[in-house]
Amino acid sequence: MKLGLAIGYSGGVMELPVDQVKRAEELGYDSVWTAEAYGSDAITPLAYLAAVTSRIKLGTAIMQVAARSPANAAMCAGTIDAMAGGGRFIAGLGVSGPQIVEGWYGAPWGRPYYWLKDYVEIMRKIFRREEGLTHDGKQLQLPFNGDGALGIGKPLKSILHMNSEIPIWLGAGNEATVRLCGDVCDGILPLGFTPGTMDEYLPWLEQGFERARKRGEDRGLRNFEIQASVHVEVSDDVSQALAKLKPEVALYVGGMGHRNKNFHKDMMIRRGFGDAADRIQELYLAGRKQEATDAVPDEWVDAKSLVGPPERIKARYKAWEDSGVTGINVRTKQDEAIEVIAQAARLNVG
Repeated sequence: MKLGLAIGYSGGVMELPVDQVKRAEELGYDSVWTAEAYGSDAITPLAYLAAVTSRIKLGTAIMQVAARSPANAAMCAGTIDAMAGGGRFIAGLGVSGPQIVEGWYGAPWGRPYYWLKDYVEIMRKIFRREEGLTHDGKQLQLPFNGDGALGIGKPLKSILHMNSEIPIWLGAGNEATVRLCGDVCDGILPLGFTPGTMDEYLPWLEQGFERARKRGEDRGLRNFEIQASVHVEVSDDVSQALAKLKPEVALYVGGMGHRNKNFHKDMMIRRGFGDAADRIQELYLAGRKQEATDAVPDEWVDAKSLVGPPERIKARYKAWEDSGVTGINVRTKQDEAIEVIAQAARLNVG
């Protein structure tokens, strides 16, 4: 199973854990992943990391599609991949949520499924340098001929001869977007995945693969990546380690999204923690953030994390290894955690 290092996005001060990324590369980690919300972007850090590493793949988990046009996303991906020597960039895409899309980017929420479908197809065309870029999708059209257009848009072809096989993955968790991953993508960053939940995702992926095969495309699990996100916290005190991860759960389930449109809360409900999810959101939106944090069940955090002493982490790693994913993205601030997971994965630790 492949290992990725998820470094996320920076806080109030721009920080990039370069030494951790270099160490992960030395240990045999396959990839490093950045993110973006409404602060630091996902692309720029990868350009820097491309210059200070030599092998590790460079992924976005995720680029928000409202943040840039598909042409710009393709330009960024193609440029960094070329600067990194080729074959290293992974374009992970996602829609974020309506509060960020409309509140930060000033774009309509629209129809996210078709945004993603059109976005991926346009990026593919750009990577392949098809003669005269055109696209007539349900959400996006090229050349643009909507309100305000002069009507003289020209179908263009990338000046840069990009890697035509840059992989595109989606961050996805519901039936429609997971199916879309199987249909048009090379991999998935499955929202809310835990060991034992592959039976939920697999039928949707297979439906997508079948759609692709009907178009004559060779898609299936054998050439598809499934990379889950796992918090890792090394500690002699399991309860303390779980408590350290609860504030982020409370933030995402309680406040990262509208009361009636919160993907993280919906996922928690689907996993059988509906009462806790409702309580967390109620408390968080009432400004009682510590109580919301305290309401996060230990079982929920433990199911999607690897915490505790190294021996416990290594023992529980086996469940992830057998879960059906092709890799995990390790989320941690600890140098020790990066080492422990490398040992659990039996990499060439040195």
